[in-house]
Amino acid sequence: MILREDVAHLGRRGDVVQVKSGYARNYLLPQKLAVPLTEGNRKAVEQQKASALRHEASEKSQVEQLAAMLASLTLTITRKAGETGALFGSVTSLDVGEALQQQGYEIDRRKILLEEPLKQLGEYQVPLRLHREVTASITVQVVAEPV
Repeated sequence: MILREDVAHLGRRGDVVQVKSGYARNYLLPQKLAVPLTEGNRKAVEQQKASALRHEASEKSQVEQLAAMLASLTLTITRKAGETGALFGSVTSLDVGEALQQQGYEIDRRKILLEEPLKQLGEYQVPLRLHREVTASITVQVVAEPV
């Protein structure tokens, strides 16, 4: 089979893979994720792969520019906190995504790689996976709400 799209744990677009016939017949072919291995299909997929590489290269350069802009960005998120600096609640990737959106950046919250919710006041470095090969880091300051 020749993959038409990236398939997790199997391969990337244009790869020739060997799978069980049931998997190909019941999943890959109906979902249009792969085509049978023939010479015509191989040529068509190679053309699609070349086009996808050109598209990915331009997308990667745009994402690298965005990463450079985000590197200097500092987000300030205000939350209620106790005397010890512990937050009443937490700051999650959804909160970081909303703060980015208020600054004019449309970043999908699934690309915000916050391992655990932030539960203390302070300054944190939060990584963003903008592309498969490009990761940026933004600074998030969690400050207490004025009383």
